[in-house]
Amino acid sequence: MKETAKFSKVAVIGAGAAGLVAARELHREGLEVVVFEQSANVGGTWVYDPHVESDPLGLDPNRKVVHSSMYLSLRTNLPRELMGFLDYPFGMVGGRDCRRFPGHKEVALYLEDFAAEFDVLRFIRFRTEVEYVGMVTKNQWFVRSCSDKINNREEVYDAVVVCNGHHTQPRIAQIPGIEIWPGKQIHSHNYRVPDSFRDEVVVIIGNSYSGEDIALELTGVTKQVHISARSRNSDVLVTNPVDVPYNIFLHPEIKSLCQDGTVNFEDGTSIVADSIIHCTGYSYYFPFLDTKGIVTVNDNSVGPLYEHVFPPLLAPSLSFVGLPWQAIPFVVCELQSKWIAHTLSRKAILPSKNDMMEAVKDFYARNETAGQPRRYTHILGSHQSEYMDRLADQCGCVHVEAWRMEMYEETPRNRVKHPQTYRDEWEDHHLIEKALFSQSDTMLTF
Repeated sequence: MKETAKFSKVAVIGAGAAGLVAARELHREGLEVVVFEQSANVGGTWVYDPHVESDPLGLDPNRKVVHSSMYLSLRTNLPRELMGFLDYPFGMVGGRDCRRFPGHKEVALYLEDFAAEFDVLRFIRFRTEVEYVGMVTKNQWFVRSCSDKINNREEVYDAVVVCNGHHTQPRIAQIPGIEIWPGKQIHSHNYRVPDSFRDEVVVIIGNSYSGEDIALELTGVTKQVHISARSRNSDVLVTNPVDVPYNIFLHPEIKSLCQDGTVNFEDGTSIVADSIIHCTGYSYYFPFLDTKGIVTVNDNSVGPLYEHVFPPLLAPSLSFVGLPWQAIPFVVCELQSKWIAHTLSRKAILPSKNDMMEAVKDFYARNETAGQPRRYTHILGSHQSEYMDRLADQCGCVHVEAWRMEMYEETPRNRVKHPQTYRDEWEDHHLIEKALFSQSDTMLTF
């Protein structure tokens, strides 16, 4: 006789990409699912919101939080072949954004399509904020939520899956003089359109995708854009200076800020600027979650977590989906969700708590030996293929196709060659053909 699942009622926090695929996988395994979503829509951070927060740096704990960090012009930095779930390709829909690197609205519509296709909407409580999640017993969790219709609802769940995303709580560069600098400062979380920076001299801190995109967009309205970055070796605007607009200037880190508006850089140069945009990333943030100190966020590392998913002392009743970055995000979320669902339904068995904890310690030790800062704990990067294979093995899935990793690695190479146009010109047509052939059995027809 098949053993009855010990974990039958599961709370999922968030209805973005991670929460939607987690709900689908949990339901497929026969578990009762309730998804808590504070907004009125699925899609999480992919739902564009023109509103910005009252505190442009996102530091005031009493501010009204805007969940999305999308700017109006944002397009994906991965091609649509990589943006879909494994069995639900991100197909082109007539009359919509059919670009290979589509805008945020198209991704949000894809997630709406996914939720409708797999009947996930019936599990979601919209406009419902989770205020508190805490342990009742070893395998039970108390969840208090508040919605438009019910002021407070208190329930007990057998397991909780945290899928609240990690692009909402800004991280700000700590620079001497930042408190007295007189200019305007915002975090990219609160950037929407370039108009308010017209005719200004703007400094952008950070040279990753958002910093580069915003810098290039601002060149059309500003006098000058100065990019300051910790490392310039990987900056595509450095490796391909021919494509750099005339009014973009590259600098090392900022050394200090002055009361007269001066920005001093580490190389001894300085400028007077009107605005600073912090494109410095985000912090993992779980204000609702009380684990009595078992799970913490230390230098933006959530832990201890076994394989970025399970805290050993609370597994499998507590899990996280979507923490890794520099990865193929939707596929990683899908495989993590399958593993969680298989574990809660007893189809997959986790190692002992001691073995998981030892594995976590070994992982931290390897990172430290390699000189990797703690804040990079959840980067997958070149290790993601092995990571996805391990997840697939845990739930008996086939390994992710090789073309996905080949395409993932080809995209940044193309970005280096064509920093302003890599989304619209590419050299990986052979991989597109592989993707179309691989997805032919599941590709949607519209």
